[in-house]
Amino acid sequence: MGWDDDSGRKRPGNSDPWGGGKNSQQPPDLDEVIKKLQGSISQIFGGKGSGGGGSTSPSGKSGGGGMIGAGTIVGLLVAVWMLSGIYIVDPAERGVELYFGKYFTSTMPGPHWVPPYPIASVEKVNVEEIRNIEIGYRSRGGTQSVGSVPRESLMLTKDENIIDIKFAVQYRVKDAKNYLFSVLNPDLTLRQATESAVRDVIGKSNMDYVLTEGRADIASRARDLIQIITDRYNTGLDVTTVNMQDAQPPDQVQGSFADVVKAREDKQRLINESEAYSNDIIPRARGASARIVAEAEAYREQVIVRADGEASRFNQVLAEYEKAPEVTRKRLYIDSMETVLSRSSKVMIDVDSGNSLLYLPLDKMVQRGTTTRTSSPAGSVVNKVRTTRDSGGSPSRPDQRSRGR
Repeated sequence: MGWDDDSGRKRPGNSDPWGGGKNSQQPPDLDEVIKKLQGSISQIFGGKGSGGGGSTSPSGKSGGGGMIGAGTIVGLLVAVWMLSGIYIVDPAERGVELYFGKYFTSTMPGPHWVPPYPIASVEKVNVEEIRNIEIGYRSRGGTQSVGSVPRESLMLTKDENIIDIKFAVQYRVKDAKNYLFSVLNPDLTLRQATESAVRDVIGKSNMDYVLTEGRADIASRARDLIQIITDRYNTGLDVTTVNMQDAQPPDQVQGSFADVVKAREDKQRLINESEAYSNDIIPRARGASARIVAEAEAYREQVIVRADGEASRFNQVLAEYEKAPEVTRKRLYIDSMETVLSRSSKVMIDVDSGNSLLYLPLDKMVQRGTTTRTSSPAGSVVNKVRTTRDSGGSPSRPDQRSRGR
């Protein structure tokens, strides 16, 4: 269609038949837009622009350069997408690979690769971290006090007493797969299992046992039961430590319980004192009785041995007496007098042919003999008396009597 009107003249202003004037906007050419976009991309990646002497088709459009630039971009995008699948698992962690949201495998520490999103994803779980839950109380942190939770801490014992008890449980993840997929909330499950296990153990124990010597045993039994429950639910958790933080009667009966404890302590103190006194008296009495028995046995042995000796000596003297009666009689008399005189310090001797008495101060004679250091022993005084008696100064026969008699 021509641009002239019906009269054969050109329309003014180079206007088109549709009323477009000189300033009317025309729609851009699509080929020109693509060409400009390719040139810009080529300049970004170090190529030449559209005016760089590239070959053009007879229609004025660029040839294979556009296709090469688009392939490069796609290749770079694919490379970046593939590199995004590289991930690193720390030494304290375990990796869990998911393909389209489903568990595929678990990975150990180190670098790994999975097909990037949306094909695969990776969940990392710290298996070395020690986690903590509190039963019966909450640590408020900082300088604030520890808050009690009566709903968890008040429990019933075997002897039907109420006790206020607090536990702290430390645990860690031992199986990342079970921890992520077996239960909805493993930590909450462990808390509920701990509360249930502790109530079971406390319900089988007496109050005095819980408050006194049973703390360690109750904590050990509770840990075993908690582990059994968590393994039954496949939570993937490992209970490392269970500590009994505190155990006491409820606040409402603290005063009465303190009186009971004091009375029990007084009872135990008195028992200990009595046992100490018993341990002191009984060994002493046993020792005294053993000493008396030993002395009696020794005395018995002494008497028996002495009697046997006397009987043996008498038999020997009897045999000698039967051989020489006079000599034996005189010997017995001398021995008897020696025994008597050895115990006396003064001796009075009667003389047959006179009225005078002979006085022998044996003590003075012994002292004199000691001071003069004579070679004769102290018993020589008795021998002198015996010699004097045999020479006529003393009676030589047993039937002689002193004047005093």
